Amino acid sequence: MTQLAVQTRTTPAGPVVELTGELDYDSCAQVRELLPGLALQDGQQLVVDLTGVTFCDSSGITALLAARNHALAAGAGIALAAVPAHLGRILRIVGLDQVFSTHPTAQAAEAAWTPPATRP
Repeated sequence: MTQLAVQTRTTPAGPVVELTGELDYDSCAQVRELLPGLALQDGQQLVVDLTGVTFCDSSGITALLAARNHALAAGAGIALAAVPAHLGRILRIVGLDQVFSTHPTAQAAEAAWTPPATRP
């Protein structure tokens, strides 16, 4: 069984999901099962912090796409933070670097978020 630790925290910008370990076929269900329970509102941003990801296969990529779909369905954005070099290479090869915004840290992703304008 592959080990993946998942922690979440809430910020004014939206939830941050921190992943540590291997994001693969055996572990991606943890991420997918977490998504419906995230409190994500219109205009917020879901940040997926990949600092501790040591391995990611196609199932892991699919879990990241599921997170994106969940965010978009809520009217929110998504950002990947601290993408390891090996995963960044995969994202570039398959063109997903054009789909996900990336930031060097979760804090940088949170700082880049701008709250939606107040509606009259």
